[in-house]
Amino acid sequence: MSRSASSRANRRGEPPPSPEPLPAPALDSHTHLDIVLGERPAGDEHGEWASDDDVDAEIAAAAAVNVTRLVQVGVDVASSRWSAELAARHPNVLAAVALHPNEAGGGGASDAALAEIDRLAALPRVRAVGETGLDRYRTGPEGWPAQEASFRAHIRIAKERGVALVIHDRDAHEQILRVLEDEGAPEHTVFHCFSGDAVFAKACVERGYVLSFAGTLTFGNAGYLREAAALTPVDQLLVETDSPFLTPAPFRGRPNASRLVPHTVRALAEVTGTELVELCHTLTATAERVFGPWEQQPAPR
Repeated sequence: MSRSASSRANRRGEPPPSPEPLPAPALDSHTHLDIVLGERPAGDEHGEWASDDDVDAEIAAAAAVNVTRLVQVGVDVASSRWSAELAARHPNVLAAVALHPNEAGGGGASDAALAEIDRLAALPRVRAVGETGLDRYRTGPEGWPAQEASFRAHIRIAKERGVALVIHDRDAHEQILRVLEDEGAPEHTVFHCFSGDAVFAKACVERGYVLSFAGTLTFGNAGYLREAAALTPVDQLLVETDSPFLTPAPFRGRPNASRLVPHTVRALAEVTGTELVELCHTLTATAERVFGPWEQQPAPR
């Protein structure tokens, strides 16, 4: 399924109601507001983007439940530009920019595209390179060399620009660790939508990586994820939606949004045995350690 088709499939049905607000500010470390709110026609790089009013309303809905910090993530050149532009104008948002591994596996990681990701990664409100990585599920073996080459290029960009690395890892745990070992991981490396078991979590934690858990943590068949989260030090945890995908229980299958991340935060508090207020504070501190401050810095005189 293409990402465009996948976005349509994840936007069916009524949006779930907002949950009870969190008792302290928290965040969504990985969202795709462009996919939540807009649909780009296939093959059209510019396409139809959501209006500023719609985007601002979505961000305000998240803030209303105390999700006051978002990381908007690009998956190709066009969405990475959009992400950087949104972060530049909105104080609640930072950006991550990259070519998704399936984009790379399909031939999208040209020298020109990588150069544009590098340019965007130097912007002050772009704080991560991602999502990049390896996907052995949607891309067949013929695309794996291109994926790996793109992943290595993104690692180098993150290190050269001094920003975090946000990893997409689907059915490629050992290969991801091998590439990170070869290249040397950036200081801050985040496994987006962590999908491994307790053994893989331990290997990541030992290397100092941060594990970000999505709505999948709440799924009934995801005991292995709850085991992985339980053994991860709280200061190596983040939380995300990956919206509009991976809507947490009890709304699985309906459209996801940043305002729904409190469901996952509450599940993470239960799994880790951490008081909810303390977890919110720790998640925020970890996010600022990884991505830097959200507050706009005053312009130099």
